[in-house]
Amino acid sequence: MSIHPSLGAAVKGKQQKSVLKRTERIKHMVTKGLWKDDTKVFGLPKIKALRIKLKKEKAGEKPAEAGAAAAAAPAADKKAKAAPKK
Repeated sequence: MSIHPSLGAAVKGKQQKSVLKRTERIKHMVTKGLWKDDTKVFGLPKIKALRIKLKKEKAGEKPAEAGAAAAAAPAADKKAKAAPKK
């Protein structure tokens, strides 16, 4: 049987949340030292969710890494050729 399209992957239309949930807010406040034992769980301040963006590597760094990898590859090939075949 096939799955109905509406029951498929929910990740397609999912947007990133902008504010943390209550339990996440409490954990955040505990780590920052702002949470006290007598604090009520209602009326907590809203805490924005951090959006992490990964920067792409610069084009100048890639050839240097590729050159180092290419230099290591011939050494590995020589070792493989020197090994006796069974």
